[in-house]
Amino acid sequence: MQLTRYTDYALRILMYLSIRGGDGPITVSEVARFNKVSRHHLVKIVHRLGQLGFVTTTRGKGGGLRLARPAAEIRLGDVVRLTEVNFDLVECFNPETNHCCLTPVCRLKAILAEARAEFLGALDRYTLADAIAEPAEVQLFMGRGPGVVPVIRF
Repeated sequence: MQLTRYTDYALRILMYLSIRGGDGPITVSEVARFNKVSRHHLVKIVHRLGQLGFVTTTRGKGGGLRLARPAAEIRLGDVVRLTEVNFDLVECFNPETNHCCLTPVCRLKAILAEARAEFLGALDRYTLADAIAEPAEVQLFMGRGPGVVPVIRF
């Protein structure tokens, strides 16, 4: 199974906000520069994350993005379910577009459905906080440890 870039970027945005959230509101431009991704593309994702209740946004001077709730309360499974377009792993998952001639005798769909459920179940066991390294390791990565040359420059 492969997640879309949309979901990948949604997770990256949330992780970045989790890491940098204590620094105050974060701008979309900052997140875009850090990830080397189009700001325009991230604006769409941030808007949706706001609609879904994962982030809060504030316009104007001093505005930006924040997590809407603590990272420990954001389940990865919820983010993936709400940002992926569909989980049709193969053609037969969608009865409207299914043209597979093996459908009447196929058991693969049930096996794949079980695998999909286990995949999402595994994500449900973890939160956004689980996806981020320990604070000391994050500080070193972000160039804030003692004697560390900054890794990120804006």
